[in-house]
Amino acid sequence: MEKELLIDGTSEILKQLLAEIGAKSAMTMGYPVAKDFDFSELLPFIKYPLNNVGDPFIPSTYTVGSRAQEKEVIGFFAELFRAEEDNWWGYVTNGGSEGNLYGLYLARELYPKAIVYNSEATHYSVQKNLHLLNMPNITIRSQESGEIDYDDLEKTISINRQMPVIILANIGTTMTEARDDVGKMKTIFKKLAIQHHYIHVDGALSGSYAAFIEPRPAFDFADGADSIAISGHKFFGSPIPCGMVIAKKNHRDRIARSIDYIGTMDTTISGSRNGHTPLFLWYMIKKLGVEGLRKRTQKSLEVAAYAEKVLREVEPAVWRNPSALTVNIPKPDKALIKKWQLASGSDWAHIICMPGIDKAQIDDFVEDLKLSKLNSAVLAG
Repeated sequence: MEKELLIDGTSEILKQLLAEIGAKSAMTMGYPVAKDFDFSELLPFIKYPLNNVGDPFIPSTYTVGSRAQEKEVIGFFAELFRAEEDNWWGYVTNGGSEGNLYGLYLARELYPKAIVYNSEATHYSVQKNLHLLNMPNITIRSQESGEIDYDDLEKTISINRQMPVIILANIGTTMTEARDDVGKMKTIFKKLAIQHHYIHVDGALSGSYAAFIEPRPAFDFADGADSIAISGHKFFGSPIPCGMVIAKKNHRDRIARSIDYIGTMDTTISGSRNGHTPLFLWYMIKKLGVEGLRKRTQKSLEVAAYAEKVLREVEPAVWRNPSALTVNIPKPDKALIKKWQLASGSDWAHIICMPGIDKAQIDDFVEDLKLSKLNSAVLAG
């Protein structure tokens, strides 16, 4: 009887939680999470302890996992990011922050005495990663768009030109989705005769679809990147936060070591690794392919362009970086921020037109913004 009561009570709690999550998910527009995925075909895998422990490209004595699918995912993105043939490696991470930690870790092992340069618009997790790795860094000014100030970058590097250079490039800053230009960074290296350098790309959101934008941003290996991290739960969609990091294999080889216990190489940040998230990403790639992802990109960009247009009719200061899903708006009142779960700073907030957000939802938000501005005007009067 006690067991039955416990089950009944738990069931009600879960029903209530599910209803709350469904309602809140429908109203989120300020954070970069895709909401249009359907992984019901993968539900049977939930009952198995999938663990891709160690290096995905080297078999382990633990074989309950999705290594084959993980390798396919990494291979897909290595080609998409124009990695050098036979000189790429990567793994599926817990998210973009882990990918950035890994890229900086490789850079530190290559250049232990280097200085890290990152813009003031860099994601907050990078400072934490630099602290964990005990890496000295200098913050560079950002332009109004959020893109790094290349003049300030060049001037600052020139002051310390005797030191190796590590740059954390943003391909989609957190608040304005600005993209740094890796090609311009390489030009600075050449101009200043910097021989020892490493560029890690934080492409958490924008890096996921940058390859499908015309003109294509300068962000990948062909442009000069040494490692790239992206998120999987943002543009692609996943019920579990995840991401991936891809790096030049010769950089990874510097930190690899064999572990007898797991029968494979220790080349990742974590030991045990989620075996379900590679399956989600693999499923999306198989389902959509390159052309499907290109169409997914264009559809989201069309919604973003529509949002920019209709919001500007209500609030003329609204703006958007070129080919971005993020639309920036003057910070609205607290009620609107809470209702639509908007990320905001001191003066600005944004909506992000992720897959799963359509023009009808944009219209609903616009109506709420109109009402909010009207109420504010009445109170002010």
